[in-house]
Amino acid sequence: MERPDAFLDLVRGVNATLDPQKIADVILEHAVTWLPALCWAVVSADLSGRLSVLADRGLTPDMELAVRAVATWVMNRSQEFLTPDLARDTRVSAAHAGAVIAFPLSCRGRRLGALVALDPQVSAREPRMPESLLRAVRVLLEPASVALDNALLLKRAEALSVTDDLTHLYNSRYLNLVLRRETKRASRSGRPLSLLFIDLDGFKAVNDTHGHLFGSRALVEAAAVIRASARETDVVSRFGGDEFAIILPDTGGEGAFAVGARVRDKIAAYTFLAGDDLAIRLTASVGVATLPDVANSAEELVQAADKAMYQVKDSGKNGIQAAAAPADS
Repeated sequence: MERPDAFLDLVRGVNATLDPQKIADVILEHAVTWLPALCWAVVSADLSGRLSVLADRGLTPDMELAVRAVATWVMNRSQEFLTPDLARDTRVSAAHAGAVIAFPLSCRGRRLGALVALDPQVSAREPRMPESLLRAVRVLLEPASVALDNALLLKRAEALSVTDDLTHLYNSRYLNLVLRRETKRASRSGRPLSLLFIDLDGFKAVNDTHGHLFGSRALVEAAAVIRASARETDVVSRFGGDEFAIILPDTGGEGAFAVGARVRDKIAAYTFLAGDDLAIRLTASVGVATLPDVANSAEELVQAADKAMYQVKDSGKNGIQAAAAPADS
């Protein structure tokens, strides 16, 4: 670990990519040669502060909570963590038994994450690392942390450029980019593409009665309900104001109508601002448009979904309307 070539190999590896997961994988490739352990993981925090495992070796689902608990302790204190039996260690709340050694990943004063080694076998002795070995690990992890920090900063900057500041859904800019891309793909493959336009009924009254702060909180809650109503493959965005949109790739009119109905029903059933001692009920007007049934381009698809949504508004709100084909409208 103290040889110059070990340091150079790691530096070359972590600087060969700007993908955080690949950098984490390079760190693990070297870490497994440093210390014997059956399970390794590189853990980091996302934009919301939620921990995620970027890369792992031998990590099983039952170990993940324990690894996250150790990573949290290490990140909060920027200290190494060593224990012969995690289940008996009072520093963390983890039911998983085993010996653990973990190292902080820090750069420029920021706590990026942790490198965690876990062996399911409980150690008969307290794990100890000679100061020379500990110093060597710190030296090796320093350039790795810099590379990981750069990659995470780039990824977060890219995410922010396509993300709505308030709701953390995609923004309208990204929606238009994806819609144009998916429209071209659907035209080439002959597969359907659907778009939902969703407008919150009565939202203006929330702002007028309770103020914009509560209005913003209600929008955040609505975004979460809509996101939970969509599928993993759908692209959910805030179009602007209290309007939302969902792109549904490879989805025909019937499937899109079902997703739209689910969104409408969940919005109607949700009690907004309950945590602020308010009990506000909102409904949604949903327009559905499908390519190639009612449109031949991204622009026509947006116009058709928007028109269908306003038809719901005009007919009493709290409903869902599929766009009609041009010849029938």
